[in-house]
Amino acid sequence: MILYTIPLSRTLKRLFMMLADTIMLIGALLFSCLLLGQDFFNQQQGFYLALAISTVLSIAVFTRIGLYRMLVLYMGLHSAVALIQGVTLSAALLAAAFFVLLEEQSANFAVLPIFWMMALLFIGGSRFLGKVMLQSLIQNFRPKEPVIIYGAGSSGMQLVVALQNGDQYLPVAFVDDSQNMLGSTVHGIRVYSPNSLFELIETYSVRQILLAIPSATHAERKEILNRLEHLPVHVKTVPDLFDMVSGKAGVDQVRDIDIEDLLGRDIVPPNPELLGACIQGQSVMVTGAGGSIGSELCRQIITINPARVILLDSFEYGLYEVESELRDKLGSIEGGDKIEVIALLGSVCNQAQMENAIKIFAVDTVYHVAAYKQVPMVEKNIVEGAQNNIFGTLVAAKAAAKYKVKNFVLISTDKAVRPTNYMGATKRLAEQVLQAMAQQKSETKFSMVRFGNVLGSSGSVVPLFRKQISSGGPVTVTHPEVTRYFMTVQEAAQLVIQAGSMATGGDVFVLDMHEPIRIVDLAKKMVHLMGYDIKDENSYRGDIAIEYTGLRPGEKLYEELLIGESVTGTEHPKIMRAEEETLSWKELEPLLNKLEAACKRIDLPAIRNLLMEAVDGFEPKEDVADPLWEIYYNGSGQEESVAKAPAAKSKVTKLFKE
Repeated sequence: MILYTIPLSRTLKRLFMMLADTIMLIGALLFSCLLLGQDFFNQQQGFYLALAISTVLSIAVFTRIGLYRMLVLYMGLHSAVALIQGVTLSAALLAAAFFVLLEEQSANFAVLPIFWMMALLFIGGSRFLGKVMLQSLIQNFRPKEPVIIYGAGSSGMQLVVALQNGDQYLPVAFVDDSQNMLGSTVHGIRVYSPNSLFELIETYSVRQILLAIPSATHAERKEILNRLEHLPVHVKTVPDLFDMVSGKAGVDQVRDIDIEDLLGRDIVPPNPELLGACIQGQSVMVTGAGGSIGSELCRQIITINPARVILLDSFEYGLYEVESELRDKLGSIEGGDKIEVIALLGSVCNQAQMENAIKIFAVDTVYHVAAYKQVPMVEKNIVEGAQNNIFGTLVAAKAAAKYKVKNFVLISTDKAVRPTNYMGATKRLAEQVLQAMAQQKSETKFSMVRFGNVLGSSGSVVPLFRKQISSGGPVTVTHPEVTRYFMTVQEAAQLVIQAGSMATGGDVFVLDMHEPIRIVDLAKKMVHLMGYDIKDENSYRGDIAIEYTGLRPGEKLYEELLIGESVTGTEHPKIMRAEEETLSWKELEPLLNKLEAACKRIDLPAIRNLLMEAVDGFEPKEDVADPLWEIYYNGSGQEESVAKAPAAKSKVTKLFKE
């Protein structure tokens, strides 16, 4: 312990440890002789020579097996095995020295087993006693936070060892559902029933529970979280088994609960045939590759061994990030050195670029993800929303048809069903573009996949809630009754790939999103599981308040996935095929021409009327709120430049100040 605190070099500390072991080996033989009633100090010369030789050789053996490279503070099972091995070899060396140097009648070999035990007690016991005392000192000077570990399996055992050797958490109890584990002790820590949680929290003043159940399904984890939700603790979890095995994370790298655990849904294993049908050995393009959904699609695509992946995006940094990530990932994929990754900076509205990219790289499959998807933003930028979401899709689809791309899959949204906002209306019209083109004679199979909110995507409510809770609140929810469908980005990307493989032309695939979730319930769960109480009219002493801000422009209380009632199953249990009425190309083309002209004129009333005509059920709830329209036209429909319109100029100034 003194050596641990003195700032000496590692070499000097090892020399001191060798000296201490030398003294303890001699002391072990001394005590062994005393226990047998022998006089240690009146032995023949060969006895002392045997002790000297065996001690020197023992120190050499201890050095060879790495006993002096082990840090006392972090000694564990491996160190104990090495100690036993070293002491056993030391006893064997002493026996050999006695046999060679002492006469048979004067050699008392009965001392050897006692010497082995005494040496093990002195050398091993002193080290482990030092470890306990050092840990106690560290804990007193750097107090650890008491935690309860939920799960006494292999991950829990690894976690407790890691935490005991760390300086942040002090495990005080295990909790486990297994009846066989109850009452037992694991690494000095008792295992309790989940029914004892409240009492344990009170007794040890615990503020955190760590879930060590990485192999549990999401449904099992949700059941456990429901039990823990109303306890006054912050619930965290260890990384999943894949991350631990792959080395991405250590067992002690605890983190907040994943939203997937709150949903309690387990992903259906993908069908390998459906996954590979449109990708394996083919040239695949992903538009909007720098976004959250597009980048996840790219990650999954390269694991299915395409010949080439073309990444297209106008978001420069996002494109750079996903290209770098994919290139790094290729090294860990079998046959990854043969996969081309090509990053193209550009817009899907650029017809020449789209046609050249598809032609030059002989694209077989297009996943069209590029779109503006933030409802409030598109409400204020209607022209650009229409240009990108509708005409970007039209340009990409026409280029695909022209150069005989085999499959074209549009990523759509539940907001396209009976839309109340311009984002949803533009996405529904983009769907109709593909449905109309599918009716034309084309070698390209056009299809679209419609799903709800994606967890972890840009703008997702979950990271916003987590940030608000960590900052002390309030947590902002638009309306107490608002509900949304949720799906993880990994599951969404997997299902998109599989759905595209089942396309026959003009298909609308709808992903099974399970039951919608009330956003306020999600917010409350996150508040509770992060160890806080809700502050409301019933609990003025709560920690985090929930504030209702009102529905945003164009936002619905409830989202839908189907326009009609006609829906059929597919080869995949999570993917359905919807049968919906649509416009023919002959009906749609003149509407698109008028819409394009209205976009060029920035004629928002005309755009609104054309979208209402083309999109069945489109009922915009808000007046036009596009700043460009309000200022450039001064809300009158007559062109009026800022320089000639003081009122408009004052609006510009006010907007910039805001």
